[in-house]
Amino acid sequence: MPNRHHPPCAGAPVLVLGAGPVGQTAALLLAHWGLEAVLLDRRPERDPVGSKAIVQQRDVLDIWETAGAGAVADEGLTWDTARTFYRSDELFAVRLRDRGASPLPPFVNISQARTEEILDGALERAGVPVRWGHEVTAVEQDAEGVTAVCATPEGTVRLRGSYAVACTGAHGSAVRRALGADLRGSSFEDRFLICDIRADLPGWERERRFYFDPEWNPGRQVLIHPCPGSVYRIDWQVPPDFDLEGEEAGGGLDRRVRQIIGDRPYEVVWRSVYRFHTRVADRMRAGRVLLAGDSAHLVAPFGARGLNSGVQDAENAAWKIAFALRGWGDGEALLDSYAAERGAAARENADVTSATMRFLVPPGPAEAAYRESVLRRALTDPHAREEVDSGRLAEPFWYTGSPLTTPHPERVFGGRPPRGSAPDPCPGVLVPDAPVTVPGRPDLERLRPLAREGLTFLLGGAADPGAVLAAARAAAPAPAAAYRITDIDTEGALERALEPRSGEAWLLRPDAHIAAVADASDPAAIAAAVRTALGGRGATAAPHAPREETTDGVLPASG
Repeated sequence: MPNRHHPPCAGAPVLVLGAGPVGQTAALLLAHWGLEAVLLDRRPERDPVGSKAIVQQRDVLDIWETAGAGAVADEGLTWDTARTFYRSDELFAVRLRDRGASPLPPFVNISQARTEEILDGALERAGVPVRWGHEVTAVEQDAEGVTAVCATPEGTVRLRGSYAVACTGAHGSAVRRALGADLRGSSFEDRFLICDIRADLPGWERERRFYFDPEWNPGRQVLIHPCPGSVYRIDWQVPPDFDLEGEEAGGGLDRRVRQIIGDRPYEVVWRSVYRFHTRVADRMRAGRVLLAGDSAHLVAPFGARGLNSGVQDAENAAWKIAFALRGWGDGEALLDSYAAERGAAARENADVTSATMRFLVPPGPAEAAYRESVLRRALTDPHAREEVDSGRLAEPFWYTGSPLTTPHPERVFGGRPPRGSAPDPCPGVLVPDAPVTVPGRPDLERLRPLAREGLTFLLGGAADPGAVLAAARAAAPAPAAAYRITDIDTEGALERALEPRSGEAWLLRPDAHIAAVADASDPAAIAAAVRTALGGRGATAAPHAPREETTDGVLPASG
């Protein structure tokens, strides 16, 4: 890194405000596109305290692999089953499926502290500087760029950038105020005790377990996640007046743990108490600054939609800033689409997690009676189990209503799929991953890394890649490649996942979401799909660096 397909881009760097996992990811992906990035963080150094966000979803692991941090998937503890209990009875188990053939696990559990260490290593290899002790106190903008005003131990420093991605977290109010943005929403009264313990719990090593109303936490919930190194994360819902220090001093915390694990040795690794919030920024773009992660949205952790969604923010922001700076698309429209797409994703996550919290913490007697009825019926009625809400697990957002998506009359989004499933491929949906073999590219073994090099066309039947590329290049100078599916589909997994028709051209965006399915023989349709995917009005700058064409796609020019 930077990506060998994209030479360095001249000009001021992109400023990334906040060096947590979302900011780290944004900086790495900007480097992936050949852009210079600088990370700023108010802390004097990295502070690896507690496990924090531990559950990382397959498609986020995929992004991190592209960013040079594939070790997160390698080191994380893999799990693929989510069990839900009512008191001592199991209601159901969800086993997570993939429509494609990704080698990555559905989820891994790994502490946020270790994830940050891995991302720091990738930043060092990519040559991305991190400036610790730089607290951003103001953000100024003009027509040419952004200035971050930072308080440092040596005094005030002003740093200039072309754009900025604000990843300053829930407490980044100074940056939000400077941008005129506000986190709006609500907080939940009940609190949650979070405790990491190290213990030997045979049979629990690969499962997420959720308990409604167990006898050892009556009227409330408990969630248990396995982590690497025989560590288990336990979340107890507790009353608003819960006192952690008093609980520990009186032996209550030990009793809580032993009610779950029995009389066996254990070690407390970390513990804390949280109150959860549901808040979404009223704007995710302010001129040349994009808000991402907890700076833009806060949700309850049931379903692991916080950090996972923040990483998807970072990817969306990085490719759109890169395409804007390089003149590969309509910059203003692309940045507006960031706010539209990720704002919609934030609201979706807020809706999903708010519904979960209302089920977990009923706001009134009627809601409590409904929940009790659902749980009792679910013991024997499979249909009632669909009403049980212990947190819909993290999934990519489907950009079916995006201004960058070209709808298809027959390949239509069917709505939110059942728990643990992915939607049928259609415009707006993340393309299923699959093994591929690309002539001259032994470094590529999967579809999604190929898609993350630019615009990618997958062609059904004997459609002509050269003609499709010519139509695409007539529309915009963005890097593009076209491949017949039958030529690269190593194991038939891509054919099975997409079920392409002869003559179809599936256009993939640089974040591997399907932008359009067009007629490969219609240059006007191909050009229109490209222009739409890049902001609707095409690009304005000179074409990218020369690239050699083959009948199978586009390879970088030698030398």
